[in-house]
Amino acid sequence: MFKKILIANRGEIACRVIQTARRMGIATVAVYSEADKEARHVELADEAVLLGPAPSRESYLVADKILAAARQTGAEAIHPGYGFLSENEDFARRVEEEGLVFIGPKHYSIAAMGDKIASKKLAGEARVNTIPGHNEPIESAEEAVQIAQRVGYPVMIKASAGGGGKGLRVAFNDKECFEGFTSCRNEARNSFGDDRVFMEKFVEEPRHIEIQVLGDSHGEVVYLWERECSIQRRHQKVIEEAPSPFISEATRRAMGEQAVALAKAVKYQSAGTVEFVVGKDQSFYFLEMNTRLQVEHPVTECITGLDLVEQMIRVAAGERLSFRQEDLKRDGWAIECRINAEDPFRNFLPSTGRLVKYQPPETSMAAAQPERFGVRVDTGVYEGGEIPMFYDSMIAKLIVHGTDRADAIAKMREALNGFVIRGISSNIPFQSALLAHPDFQAGHFNTGFIAQHYAGGFHAEDVPHEDPNFLVALAGFIRRKAREREAGISGQLPGHEVKVETDYVAVVNEGGGRFSRHPISITEYVGSLGEALVTVGEGGAAGSYRIVSQSRLNDIRISGTVNGLAFTAQAERGTPKAPLAYRIQHNGRAIEVTVLSPRAAELHQLMPYKAPPDTSKQLLSPMPGLLVHIAVQPGQTVQAGERLAVIEAMKMENILTASQDVKVAEVLAKTGESLAVDQPILRFE
Repeated sequence: MFKKILIANRGEIACRVIQTARRMGIATVAVYSEADKEARHVELADEAVLLGPAPSRESYLVADKILAAARQTGAEAIHPGYGFLSENEDFARRVEEEGLVFIGPKHYSIAAMGDKIASKKLAGEARVNTIPGHNEPIESAEEAVQIAQRVGYPVMIKASAGGGGKGLRVAFNDKECFEGFTSCRNEARNSFGDDRVFMEKFVEEPRHIEIQVLGDSHGEVVYLWERECSIQRRHQKVIEEAPSPFISEATRRAMGEQAVALAKAVKYQSAGTVEFVVGKDQSFYFLEMNTRLQVEHPVTECITGLDLVEQMIRVAAGERLSFRQEDLKRDGWAIECRINAEDPFRNFLPSTGRLVKYQPPETSMAAAQPERFGVRVDTGVYEGGEIPMFYDSMIAKLIVHGTDRADAIAKMREALNGFVIRGISSNIPFQSALLAHPDFQAGHFNTGFIAQHYAGGFHAEDVPHEDPNFLVALAGFIRRKAREREAGISGQLPGHEVKVETDYVAVVNEGGGRFSRHPISITEYVGSLGEALVTVGEGGAAGSYRIVSQSRLNDIRISGTVNGLAFTAQAERGTPKAPLAYRIQHNGRAIEVTVLSPRAAELHQLMPYKAPPDTSKQLLSPMPGLLVHIAVQPGQTVQAGERLAVIEAMKMENILTASQDVKVAEVLAKTGESLAVDQPILRFE
């Protein structure tokens, strides 16, 4: 077994590999860019080597620097993680030429399967079902349109070296095909250094289901069941689960056997994933093979009890698999939510900056550990750390393991309630909305689920709460506790002491200068027990909530019971525009509420509303990022839908277009400038 390995990656996956290596008694070497000098993976590793500047093309993608770090530290093997050089044939071969071991498949397997065009040909030869399309590199946007017309819309335009949703577009007409080809090619060139693009028929109403395979150097290959990855946004996975709630045992077995046959055809060693698109009749077609560890591997670990990173290391060291196909059993149901640094209420635009607060939910499982049927968090960040603009948007992976699918969904919803992130935006409200959606809970979805149900974007009203008055009651409970503490402060002026009332009015900010008002009565309060009976509303419409919670006033995460049922919520006082208001969050829903005395509530109604400034004549940057292109000039008339500017953030190209016909008056930012959120780029007449 190896004594020391180098992890040629960063963030969550680097930390994940370090955990397993440490348990196996293997020393680890981290590599890092200047942007990651204080990153968590650097702190966890036994040694760390600086690669270079922040951009990945000058650090994590430079094979010479990584190999030099391995020689410098005496590492015997290199684990590539996922992304970066993990599926780079040249890198894998060079590692072997240096006398080191690549903890992954052999370079010839990467060459055969990493190239999507070549892999489709090989799959066909291995009698694996494939999708109709054009498997040769497309040279121009004009040619792409001609091919799309021949194949038939809709089509999927994909970078040959792509992955993780990068370099991928779906086109439904000639215009989308022309523009999609250009953007796809640019993304592929920038992210992978390979701008070859091909095309295939897009199967409508598809399921995206992948089979995890594992092979050793002695010719043994097994499949570790499937993962359901159909909940996607812009072709990037959002929620993954294992097993799939859709396919039958016969389909599961047929897909697994085809995946194994394909892996054996290329003499595959290590962990890999064969991805399929599955139709509503359970017909399935080969998409691609990812010759690396997948982001969503923890759900497979949960249902099999295997540590996939450990298996990769043992296979790379020449060991045989210690089990056969008939030995593998499925146990329970696992779900993973990707917690990303993005703002779902602003069209999921990237959100970078400092993690002012980072408090993941309490965990009962950990990577590389045998505990099961609980909660696990895989992450590469920490409170106070930075989310840089140079890399992907992942903050953490939240994984739960339940006895069945319903139990796993319930565990995940509660875990999301307890996940505290402040300083940047996250997609947690969106994840909560997805988990609560009736179609998701029933297992009725496909890859178009998000586009279908959130076609107009994601808004606060898309997260309906099953009992919104509970949020109001919780605000009243917290305010009552605060008043009790204030009343106990010594040295108060006689005759002006703080009085603890039982009646309040909760004023909920509905936005746009609109407020709703809810009478609250708080009785049977026992401070020592953290208990109170809170009544919201009046008359027959009133609802009662017996809340018990020992959480402190300065705790953001509030836990306890309501009417005998356990809950976890988030509460904090003070917003930039309302310092006395509480922000209460539960099940993805957030409200801003000020709890006042009845007289103060009357006076509040007299307060004037100050409308925000009019920015309709400006193009504002919707995210922090690099302004890579300005497509217009002063005096130019632009029609609705035309491109105005392009901002690059977290390895994604974000195109800003005109929402209506306008005339450009002034350009306010320069190409190459790093933009802040809401920074003006253009002014219109």
